[in-house]
Parts: sequence; C-alpha cells; structure tokens
Amino acid sequence: MKKRILAAVLATASILGTVAGCASETTSSTAPTDSSTTSSTTEDSKTDESSKEDEKKEEGKVLNIYAWNEEFKGFFEAYYQGLEYEVQDAEGNKSKTKYENAPGLKTLEGITVNWIINPSDGGVYQQKLDAALQGQADAAADDKVDLFLAEADYILKYTGSDYTMDVSTIGVETLDTQYGYTVQAASDANGKVKGVSFQCCPSALIYRRSIAKDVLGTDDPAEVQKKLGTWEDFDKVAAQAKEKGYYMTASYVETFRTFSNNTSSAWVENGALNIDAAIEQWTTQAKNYLDNCYTLPDGVWGDEKNAQMFEEGKTMCFFGPAWYFNFSMGNAQDPDKGCFGDWAITTGPQEHFWGGTWILAATGTDNGTLVADIMKAFTANEEICSKLVEEQKQFTNNMTVNQKYATDANFGNAFLGGQNDIALFVELAKGIKFEHKTVYDQLLSEKYPEYMLDYFQGKVDKDTALANFYKYVKETYADIKTP
Repeated sequence: MKKRILAAVLATASILGTVAGCASETTSSTAPTDSSTTSSTTEDSKTDESSKEDEKKEEGKVLNIYAWNEEFKGFFEAYYQGLEYEVQDAEGNKSKTKYENAPGLKTLEGITVNWIINPSDGGVYQQKLDAALQGQADAAADDKVDLFLAEADYILKYTGSDYTMDVSTIGVETLDTQYGYTVQAASDANGKVKGVSFQCCPSALIYRRSIAKDVLGTDDPAEVQKKLGTWEDFDKVAAQAKEKGYYMTASYVETFRTFSNNTSSAWVENGALNIDAAIEQWTTQAKNYLDNCYTLPDGVWGDEKNAQMFEEGKTMCFFGPAWYFNFSMGNAQDPDKGCFGDWAITTGPQEHFWGGTWILAATGTDNGTLVADIMKAFTANEEICSKLVEEQKQFTNNMTVNQKYATDANFGNAFLGGQNDIALFVELAKGIKFEHKTVYDQLLSEKYPEYMLDYFQGKVDKDTALANFYKYVKETYADIKTP
C-alpha cells in the first residue's frame, strides 16, 4: 500500500451538504369491485404485493466501490472473491496464490464489482467521490456509490454528512472485538456508526538494526527502547548518530504525527485557529534537527527520504504502523538494493497512531445487504482477519485475532528480523485515542509543516512563517478566526 497524506480539495469543510431523499415513492390505486371478483382481486393483490416485496429485496447487480489505491482491492479480491493474489515468504520473495474458499463467493454470484480508483494526489480522489455522492440521488441504480473508503485525516467530513448511512440499519453491529477508537472515528456527532475499519494503526519507531548497533551498541528492541524512550533521550542519540555519520530521521516531518496525535486541544477551538503546545514542541525539535543536520528537509513521501531506506542509507529511525513498513518501505525490501531483515520496531518516545482505512456505506446504495456482508467479513470473520495478519502483514481490527498471533511464539515478521510486531502493536493499541479531531485537520496538519520549513531553512523568520500560514488558513477556511 502506498499511503499518501491527502491534499486539500475543499474551500470549506462543509462541501458535503444534506443528501436529498433517495427512496422512491410508490403509489397505487384499486378500482371498485363487486363481490364476485373480490376473491380473485384479493389474490392478485397479494401476488402483486409479494412481487413488489421480492423486487424491493432484490439488490443491485453492480457494486461500485470508490478507493484511492488498490490495497483494499487486493484484500477484497483475495479473501472475498477468491481471485489470485500476491504473498511474500520469509526471505521476501513474492509469489502468486489463490484463496479458494472466499466466504463472499456465493454472495457475489451475478454481481459485477466495479472499482473506481482515483489517486489521492492533488485531492483527486475526494473530488471524484464528492461529485458522485452529490449526484447519488439522481444516479441510475448501476451507477450509485455503494461503499467507499476514507482515511483518519478526513473521515469526519463524511461521517458528519448525510451521504453516509448508519450501518446498523443494514445489519452491521459494533463488536467488542473492534478497537474503540476505530468505532469512535466512524461515528457522527449523535453516535451513529457510519462504517468500519479493517485495520488498527498503532504507530511504532522503526529502526535500522545495523545502525542501532553502531550507535547504541545494541539492536535489541527492549534495550533500544530504554535509550529512546523519551524525547530528551531521542535528541541525545540524534547527536550521537550524527557523530557516527548517520541521520536520526530522513524527513523533518518524520516525528510530526507523534506530537500531533498527543495534543491536548484541537486545531480549531471555539471557531479560532489554535496551535497546541505539542505542535510548538515539534516546531522547536524540527528546527533543531535541521540546524544540526540530524534530519533532511524532505517530506514524508519524498524521494530523498525514501532513498534512505536502501541498504546504503544512513538513517536510523522512521515512524509508522504495520501498513507503513510492510507496504511503504519498498526500497528497504528491494531484493537488489534493499536491506530486508535489518529492521526492528519499538514504542519510541510517544505512543501514537497513523492513518487507517474505513469502509463507509453510501446513502442510497442498492446493495445494502452485500455492503454489510463485506463489512462483517473484514472485521468479524476470523479466518479472513487471520489471513490479513499472516499473508498481508496487517494489524487487523479484530482483537481476538491479534491476540492469537501476539502470543504465538513461532510468529514473526521476517522484514523485522523475525520480531513479533503483533505483540508490540497489541500493547500500543491499548492507548490509542481519537481525540481533539476536527474536519479541518487534514489541511492544517499538512500545511503547517510546509509553511514552517521556510523558517527552519532560514528563508524567513518565525513570525513571517506563521503569518504566511495564517493567511493560507484565512483564504482556505474563511470561517476560522486567525491571529
């Protein structure tokens, strides 16, 4: 999976308005009859009502799924459709296989699955999705959005609108096996749950074993944690790493989410822009790291940062959840230039989470039963969730399944030198909170570091960088009061 921080597409956070009624209204009239025709008419009426009921229950023949990449598509095709998919062995070698007994095969008989995939870059995905949702009421049955995917950075935009439906109305219940924050993130202000996530995304400190040995004298996760368990220790080791010729991180934004996920207030408080103390702490650290060459002036997804994942890379630490090191560290897994197995994870200075993918039900879908079945399959079906862990290296949104692997002495991730990453993530997941979130978060969390980079690199002073950020906020969100 190639994750991307999504770019803005909205001038205001309320672009998704209230959806028009999607249920078609049926009217009927009955002609007067005499007693001789009453029985026949009654039977005909029952037959008509029965036909109407059958027609009402019959679902659509096209399932339209909107997504920004093919990650979930691969999981869906492997474990719901039983199509061929790719797996990776302990040495990192990839091969094709097929899941013959996908539980959704019977459900999908006679159904065409239509994937509408648009890239997140430049806000394209949300633009296309928003346009489809806004036209949902008038769309032909085969063109209606049935389900779509959303990330943590902007999920509130959709759960807070009438374009998503309460999944309890199609038979999806919140299970005790799901992590609480994933349910909270998918709920609207009234507590109605609008979707489910197939992932839980606690984020860890990912470090290069060989570099840790050189800098710290050990690559053991427990020992590394002792040396990197606070930001003060992390900063000290950054200086030590530089003396050895290494970078502590490969991007000035690398640690941003560890701070932004641990704020005590939101980006917008009482209608006014608010920069939390944790964001200020990150600002001080990022400036220090660039001034001292502990990191690089590259973005989270920058080519320069990604090149540091190759074997010849000189960076010790990255931050991310299971999806990140399994799907976004392709350079490290490159069979020719990578360093497969030379990695490990530990908690790091602060617990936090990053991302996650939610499956949302679109209001007006004509495939409610099927949508519900898909949601249940990827959250409650232990066979599928186990396959996601074993074959796709996911950390699922099923606590029972995760616990099974966390306590399995024979389970490990070859990319991490055999370390049982599930065991650590089970512990980290206990502390995840979905707090202080607003519909503005995606853009503000993207743009603040970008505007501050001019200050970090000495192009402007801090006050000017902040003034430029405030100007951007005012132009983008006129309803937010700025200093």
